[in-house]
Amino acid sequence: MVIGSGFGGLAAAVRLGARGYRVTVLEKLDAPGGRAYVYRQDGFTFDAGPTIITAPFLFEELWSLCGRSLADDVELRPIDPFYHIRFSDGQIFVCGSDPAAMREQVARFAPEDVAGYERFMQASEAICKIGFEQLGHVPFNSLADMARIMPEMLRLGSYRTVYGLVSRYIKNPRLRVVFSFHPLLIGGNPFSVTSIYCLIAFLERRWGVHCAIGGTGRLVQGLVRLIEGQGGSVQCGQEVRAITLNGRSATGVRLAGGGTIAADVVVSNADSAWTYRNLLPATARERWSDRRIERARYSMSLFVWYFGTRCQYPGVGHHTMLLGPRYRELLDDIFERKVLADNFSLYLHRPTATDPSLAPPGCDAFYVLSPVPHLDSGTDWRLKAEPYRRAIARHLGATLLPGLEEQIITSQMLTPQDFQDRLLSFKGAAFGLEPVLSQSAWFRPHNRSEEIERLYLVGAGTHPGAGLPGVLSSARVLDSLVPHASTLARR
Repeated sequence: MVIGSGFGGLAAAVRLGARGYRVTVLEKLDAPGGRAYVYRQDGFTFDAGPTIITAPFLFEELWSLCGRSLADDVELRPIDPFYHIRFSDGQIFVCGSDPAAMREQVARFAPEDVAGYERFMQASEAICKIGFEQLGHVPFNSLADMARIMPEMLRLGSYRTVYGLVSRYIKNPRLRVVFSFHPLLIGGNPFSVTSIYCLIAFLERRWGVHCAIGGTGRLVQGLVRLIEGQGGSVQCGQEVRAITLNGRSATGVRLAGGGTIAADVVVSNADSAWTYRNLLPATARERWSDRRIERARYSMSLFVWYFGTRCQYPGVGHHTMLLGPRYRELLDDIFERKVLADNFSLYLHRPTATDPSLAPPGCDAFYVLSPVPHLDSGTDWRLKAEPYRRAIARHLGATLLPGLEEQIITSQMLTPQDFQDRLLSFKGAAFGLEPVLSQSAWFRPHNRSEEIERLYLVGAGTHPGAGLPGVLSSARVLDSLVPHASTLARR
């Protein structure tokens, strides 16, 4: 039984199906995908969540487990340049795959930093080979597991923050921003998360940045077909209210609509804090008590506005980061002070730059994402959402999308309140636990529950963390934890 049909849950279902299990995936929403839900309205297709696809071999591996090729069902198209980073004064850094072009971009900002940039990329490669390629799919079940990797992690400087490690090599303030912002893509503050996440820079260079033609939802649809082809099923409109227990062993789930379903193995792709706090009784928990869950540090949330225009903006790329006038100060507002600032930094997604099929002819589809504090900020999004959207629209109209407010023909919003109420994310945190060092690897909720036998966790809130490579790797971890179905049947 898999609770939730995000990428972690769907990948876990495929892997368990390949190991002899008959798998049922239960999804609260009316369609699969979780954070990768798809909105379709007025002829537009909007990916609700993930849009940047890296490490495509993790998807290819899932298809190969079913004797198929990813290309049979989904076209992944490389995007190059990866994205444009636009500073508040209009200066732009273009990030792409070509090392020579990247050196030229660095030299435009600070020629004296080119050598430091090269050393940073060497450090990023070393971290990626250890932190992602070697350890991303390895479980951390004990402190001994953690102790074994600590010398290597210390050698790689994991005790530093992302911004701190970047600053070792690069002196120009703007280039420090360019090469330190990546943790925001997985819910982390570059000034506090472990420098392990500097691996993302090399990850992008090594495997590229891709999009799925037809939208990220095509990957969701393809995974559902794989599960069904294995004899499993994905059932939507089925919210799980509790994990049923026999002593300290999971026996299945109880549904919100009534009734229970038995299972030999339960995998939760729900938010890890939500799983422990809401799906299990406090009496069954020791490590993940309500007090510990409340006191943990959580990622920021997101305000996301999906909109379609009756015109096209051909000068805007597939991915654009629009940085505000403040960097560290804004992140302090979001992560530390937990206040909604008057200014913002934005990620603008224009998928129709690559795939015009996502909008009616002559139109463009967009979403714009603003990192905001989670619900501990006390922001009443029922009152704040529309004014915040209008402020973003004015900013986009004054920068990249002239005349925007007159061109909008369809619109929808997702707020931190929706992350809590719709997606069941604790405190409305969009990426679960913040990936600081004290909440990484063994210190995160384990892939094999420390509390309950036959309960396993996948997704952003467990090891190795958020982002598509992270959640797909969390399902990969189960290969070494969940016994083969035939072994379990003999017990």
